[in-house]
Amino acid sequence: MTVGVRPTLRELTTVSFKVGCLGFGGPAGQIALMHRIFVDEKKWIDEERYLHALSYCTLLPGPEAQQLATYVGWLLHGVKGGVTAGALFVLPGAVVVFALSWVYITAGQQPFVAAAFFGIKAAVFALVLEAMIRIGKRALKGPAAWPIAISAFLALLVWRVPFPIVIVAAGMVGLASAAGKRCGARAQIEGIATQSPPAWRAIITAGAWGAAWLAPLGLSYLTLGPAHVLTRVGQLFSTLAVVTFGGAYATLAFLKQEAVEVHGWLTGGQMIDGLGLAETTPGPLVLVNEFVGFIAGWQGGGGLALATLCALMAAWCTFAPSFVWIFAGAPFAERLRSNRWANAALKAITAAVLGVIANLALWFALHVVFGEVGAVRLPFAAELPLPSWSSFQVAAALMCAIAALALLRFKVGVITLILGSAICGVAVRIVGLA
Repeated sequence: MTVGVRPTLRELTTVSFKVGCLGFGGPAGQIALMHRIFVDEKKWIDEERYLHALSYCTLLPGPEAQQLATYVGWLLHGVKGGVTAGALFVLPGAVVVFALSWVYITAGQQPFVAAAFFGIKAAVFALVLEAMIRIGKRALKGPAAWPIAISAFLALLVWRVPFPIVIVAAGMVGLASAAGKRCGARAQIEGIATQSPPAWRAIITAGAWGAAWLAPLGLSYLTLGPAHVLTRVGQLFSTLAVVTFGGAYATLAFLKQEAVEVHGWLTGGQMIDGLGLAETTPGPLVLVNEFVGFIAGWQGGGGLALATLCALMAAWCTFAPSFVWIFAGAPFAERLRSNRWANAALKAITAAVLGVIANLALWFALHVVFGEVGAVRLPFAAELPLPSWSSFQVAAALMCAIAALALLRFKVGVITLILGSAICGVAVRIVGLA
């Protein structure tokens, strides 16, 4: 590996904490921030190695930006460096989201606070719409991409097929397409040699982290039982960590389906509010998982204590698996990148993710613009969402349109968009339009 001066662990810790505090703007902004600091400014890692690490992390389930931070830390200081960089990427934002979750649940019904969240919903819709467009440009390549994306959209919207089944089915379609093609030349890997510790060491390290990941869930299962909300939170977020390929917004689609529709831990409006909170804080967007865990615990009747435990369980089961994937797979990442089967499956999954996010965008739009959203049953166990037109909210629709225009046409920053939308929400409430 070609690097400049190798940092001390203390230097890596300081810079990783800085990245965790400044990592606004979602995965794209965080990846760009780490590139500027690790590659351009500090010169601790070269361009080829950084892009190689990024390529591997995009193939994994879970938060790719946190995984990239973990990978870079592992390259610089082994397991200690990986744990340091990965944990500090998350911790600053996690502390802020926890505090905001408590404020939300205790003061969220105050008129001006509620009005601010009313405005933030419009910003969230615009951000999801932008994500759908951005991923669409990358995903809709090849003759099979459109059918896969449309099928995923309809499966979730009309038949409410569980998210993992949609992703697994897309991957199988990709594998089938690879099997139908003649094996061409293997992908050329133009990178510097990967750190390759013995296989047994990687397996032992990954196994230890896997045990640590599942230990809180196992303890909750044994002491509180499978039906307790803390156990169910751990089960959901551990499952989500394994099956959610395609970035944060794909994760949100599964989370919405399970937390809102299956478990009923929070309402659609609360889910959108939580996403708005996560958008305004540094760190991964999937810190919204912590918010969902907090609300689930609070609604479970255990007060702040149970809400705190559920928030911690959600955060741990979201981010701990990333250490397993990196420590187990990073030493062998080059081999995976050259595998045509893996690449074919991931291309199909990326196309399906577009359909997933389109469904999420529609769901957000309906629940922001309409006060009531029901459903109409169709043949073959199908069901379509049906808003109540009498509950149409003109002010919300206008704010969604303005937020989308500001983000897509004028490229305003995420923080500006969120704060501006919150101010608009308060203004609308003051003049009596909402």
